[in-house]
Amino acid sequence: MADEQKAARVDPGKPEYLYLQVVDHIAGEIAKGSSELGTRLPGERDMAQQYGVAVLTIRRAMKELRRRGLVVTLPSRGIFIRQRGPEDGS
Repeated sequence: MADEQKAARVDPGKPEYLYLQVVDHIAGEIAKGSSELGTRLPGERDMAQQYGVAVLTIRRAMKELRRRGLVVTLPSRGIFIRQRGPEDGS
């Protein structure tokens, strides 16, 4: 997923919030199976740079992904993909 994220940029001209654009991209990559379950996501600063947004935008996106049950945060370890989504039956 890291390669796709490097190319991913948000469009500030869209009416959708930037954090939701990040959420939609990452959720889409998870649903497509671009990354295996348990894969560690890049750090917040790296993701902010990859998406061209502020670190706070990434934090808000990660909070939403956690709320949706797609990722899990392990203290001192990072953020990991938890499941692909409701359509995969997990």
